[in-house]
Amino acid sequence: MSGPIHFTVHDRCTESAARVGTVDTPHGSFATPAFMPVGTRATIKGLMPEQVADTGSEIILNNAYHLMLRPGDESVRDRGGVHEFMRWDGPILTDSGGYQAWSMADINAMTDDGVAFKSIVDGQKIMLSPERAIEVQNNLGPDIIMALDDCPPSMDGPSAHVEQLRPELAAALRKRAGCDQRGRVAEAVERTARWLDRCVSAHARADEQGLFGIVQGGAVPELRARSVEQITQHDLPGYAIGGVAVGESPEQIAQTVSMTAGLLPEDRPRYLMGVGYERDLVAAIRSGVDMFDCVLPTRNGRNAGGFTRTGRLQLRNAQFKNDDGPIEANCDCVACRGGFSRAYLRHLFHAGEMLGAVLLSLHNLRHFQRLMLDIRAAIRDDAWSAFARAWPVAGLHLAGS
Repeated sequence: MSGPIHFTVHDRCTESAARVGTVDTPHGSFATPAFMPVGTRATIKGLMPEQVADTGSEIILNNAYHLMLRPGDESVRDRGGVHEFMRWDGPILTDSGGYQAWSMADINAMTDDGVAFKSIVDGQKIMLSPERAIEVQNNLGPDIIMALDDCPPSMDGPSAHVEQLRPELAAALRKRAGCDQRGRVAEAVERTARWLDRCVSAHARADEQGLFGIVQGGAVPELRARSVEQITQHDLPGYAIGGVAVGESPEQIAQTVSMTAGLLPEDRPRYLMGVGYERDLVAAIRSGVDMFDCVLPTRNGRNAGGFTRTGRLQLRNAQFKNDDGPIEANCDCVACRGGFSRAYLRHLFHAGEMLGAVLLSLHNLRHFQRLMLDIRAAIRDDAWSAFARAWPVAGLHLAGS
């Protein structure tokens, strides 16, 4: 198809649906499979753009909903768009706000017209319609924009994490799901399709920005298939799989992603939204998914959580008080190659020094980018057994494959 986004597949795995490719955008290219760091408010928290790029990150994500609230999409537009505003010269993708309709269900109301939010900035009522979601992203000026979708609650109910930390949200999600949970998911499929029609019609910069549609359907195969059929009626430069990081188990995520990815067009990038841990990424890549985003590397980094090839570390723990080793041996991130020890990082977190969060965030981002590099090599060389040995934390998934 013609347009600003072009996808090329270079190599395919002979034993799975995994592939290596390149996505070309108006602000450069990025290799796939690709992991996108999340810069919700036009910043990867605590990190300079050059530092993010040095981790191997080629494309990042901003959130249109949050930038619409502060500083305002028109303000960003008047300052040259998100690339100029945040001084990132590579590709940028913006999420539309559909996820916030789920994650802020306790302070919004949804109808066929859109989502009425209570602003988290000043309490004002804000209507995010499909047309407004596209207008905001047209103003922000990223390379890839997302259609507004209806992300339904998990059919298994809110996760224990949500129940514990945000009981008001959990109650709102249960209320929104109602007694007929399957019916709620089916409603979301139909609404997402109608909203995509409106997003396509509203897109005013189709020659500069690629619009991706989002597939919903929960963990119900026939509803996922129905959504794919509806969303792919539009000839878009890419398609996303949404609604699989809202309470499902890793097994449910893998099953849902596998069947959905296999139905999406071969010649377009497939984007799994909001996922996730290494095991989830490996499973999705082997199912043919090309793009990912998640807050895990930086959110954990700010809270003393370090990712390694053998599992996660909590560097506040007493066991690291006298540990002079790096976060991970043989890691080439700025923290590890710079000689910063686990003991020093533990000290920084206990002392409340921001450098700890910066160094660990950089390490975690590099961890996920090294994972992508090694996965691309495994695809090109059909070397999954070697990959599994090098990445126990992710390769465990391969044991039964």
